[in-house]
Amino acid sequence: MTHSALASRYASALVDVATGLKAGVDPHQVLRELRSFEEVFTGSAELRNALTSPAVPPARKRAVVGRIGEKLGISRIARNFLFVLTDHRRIATLPEVLEAFDLLLDERLGFTRAEISSASELDQRQRDSISHELERLTGKNVRMRFSVDRALVGGLVARIGSTVYDGSVRGRLQALGRRLAAE
Repeated sequence: MTHSALASRYASALVDVATGLKAGVDPHQVLRELRSFEEVFTGSAELRNALTSPAVPPARKRAVVGRIGEKLGISRIARNFLFVLTDHRRIATLPEVLEAFDLLLDERLGFTRAEISSASELDQRQRDSISHELERLTGKNVRMRFSVDRALVGGLVARIGSTVYDGSVRGRLQALGRRLAAE
């Protein structure tokens, strides 16, 4: 998923603050706290309208965000970030900012993401083996997201960024077909 430059800027600033020496909080905890606020925000049309409406005074919006944050028990960093988004009338971009924050946080902490599609559900031993091999190939710690794609027939496909490792039966058959057509 591509993120807007705006969401990336806010996410980058939050990563800088959350991973800074003076943060005093786990950046993943900040993400969980902001996700809990996002759940409340996206789950209530009234709250979304109040926080995005130009007719509601900024001080009132801050008070609402502060009360919700207090009830959710969110940290000072998460609360202040929500205040910044609210003050700059960017609270509606919260879901996109959090996605960008999650990706940037992984990058900053030395992780890369992999999307693994397999023909059938993989057991833990297979997942561990795939993780080990992808970490060897990339030289980074890998966070994997697994899905089942019945169209693969057998094997799996791993996507890391723009790189695709195709070990599926379908992929091998297509490669064989291309080779035969070229001869």
